[in-house]
Amino acid sequence: MTKTQLAKILNLALVVAFPIAWFAPLIKTGLLPQWQMPAWLGGSTLFEPDTITVISGLQKLWESDVFLAIAVTFFALVAPMLKCLGMALIHFNLLSGATQPTITMMGKLAMADIFILALYVVIAKGIGIGQIEIAWGLYLFTGAVMVSLVVSFIDVKPAPATA
Repeated sequence: MTKTQLAKILNLALVVAFPIAWFAPLIKTGLLPQWQMPAWLGGSTLFEPDTITVISGLQKLWESDVFLAIAVTFFALVAPMLKCLGMALIHFNLLSGATQPTITMMGKLAMADIFILALYVVIAKGIGIGQIEIAWGLYLFTGAVMVSLVVSFIDVKPAPATA
């Protein structure tokens, strides 16, 4: 398998992985530990943690700060998807390879949300209030961003156009 074929496969996988990662649980937060009541008291769960996804975080952000929500939406959703779609167009000779540096920069912008999420975890754990549990979606999202960077570093030279 050539580097170009590997890049095509990884990039097309990212077109699917990113939207899944946007809706996957990133972290679970709660002020108190989750507690299951005994069956004789009804058996309900108290202090159930909130599950945060990229989309749910953006929804909350849109309610409180529209300008920040626009920026985060661009860095978390638009930039990575534009990068993947742009690279796919280059891979299939539908876009000039001269646009690759711009497309690669779009992928680098997506790292901003990893930093924001990491900062949130560090701050919340540092003040010692509540609990934060890392969920599988954080690993999927981080992995998708990292694979996206790997794809951008693979030298993609489009095949010459045939007339």
